[in-house]
Amino acid sequence: MSSPSAAAPASAGPVPSPSPSPTGPAVPSLQDAQEHATNAASWVEQNWSTWLAIGLRVVLILLIAAVLRVLVRRAITKLIDRMSRTGGAVDGTALGGLLVNAERRRQRSQAIGSVLRSVASFLILGTGALMVLGTFQINLAPLLASAGVAGVAIGFGARNLVTDFLSGVFMILEDQYGVGDSIDAGVASGEVIEVGLRVTKLRGDSGEIWYVRNGEVKRIGNLSQGWSTAGVDVTVRADEDLDKVKETLDAVSERLSKEEPWNEMLWGPIEVLGLDSVLLDSMVVRVSAKTMPGKSLTVERELRWRIKRAFVAADIPIVGGATIPLDETPAPDPAAGVAAPSAYANSASPQSVAASPLLPPATGPSTTK
Repeated sequence: MSSPSAAAPASAGPVPSPSPSPTGPAVPSLQDAQEHATNAASWVEQNWSTWLAIGLRVVLILLIAAVLRVLVRRAITKLIDRMSRTGGAVDGTALGGLLVNAERRRQRSQAIGSVLRSVASFLILGTGALMVLGTFQINLAPLLASAGVAGVAIGFGARNLVTDFLSGVFMILEDQYGVGDSIDAGVASGEVIEVGLRVTKLRGDSGEIWYVRNGEVKRIGNLSQGWSTAGVDVTVRADEDLDKVKETLDAVSERLSKEEPWNEMLWGPIEVLGLDSVLLDSMVVRVSAKTMPGKSLTVERELRWRIKRAFVAADIPIVGGATIPLDETPAPDPAAGVAAPSAYANSASPQSVAASPLLPPATGPSTTK
């Protein structure tokens, strides 16, 4: 017979294995690591050609954009330099005096070259950036659509700014005016002290500074390009000797043309054009001369000064407007200090009768008894 102690272990169930600790991290096995490395190597092997193609394409796009940008900027620089040399060759001709000076031309060339180079760089680099994004399989349609909508919104919101900028660009390209020119812009006039793509600064006659938006300028009157005309009107008596007047004016003109610095300001002979108008008691003789740009007022003042002195020396009086003889004085009016007679001076006039006081009623003689 078997003992009870030997039968007890046989009737008991299987002994459970100890469970792993829930707090400990799972340690990957060597087989899992080998599997992950094999998958990564396989993925790299399958896509390395695509990466290489994309990288080479990006490098090629950037290289072409950089080379094209350098070539375009050099071409623009050479074009601007050629324009400056062409303008410099004209300075020695008769037409050279009508053109702007070398410093003005250099400033204009630099401004035009800067604008063209900036526009070329923006277009080339922007196109290259879009091509790089397209290489990475990025959908550019939403980006371009958003840019188009944003451009339209900015265009409507800042249309005045766009108008000013475009007007400034065309103003520089057409060389309408530059620093140092005296212009009449309609809204303001004065000497140009700064030219920008959006705003032009003018120094007024009283020293004030005007900020004129280029888009607001509808017309430009440049007083510093080409030449100016100095005109002086001399009014003399109607009975004055015209030959004597012309000889005096010719003598003044000849002396002024030979003296410095007036000979440099005058670009032509001073001409006595003749009678500009004839009135009953006076006549106007016009004198004109072609001068340097912006020097017409200076020449006119000097001409008036010298003509006045020459006419005084030649005993030729200068008159103006309605004149009276210098050797005759009007007789005084004897009735100027006498007041007009009054209607009340005559006692028989209706005014005097109406203003007379009323007499008291008549009463009979009193009787006494």
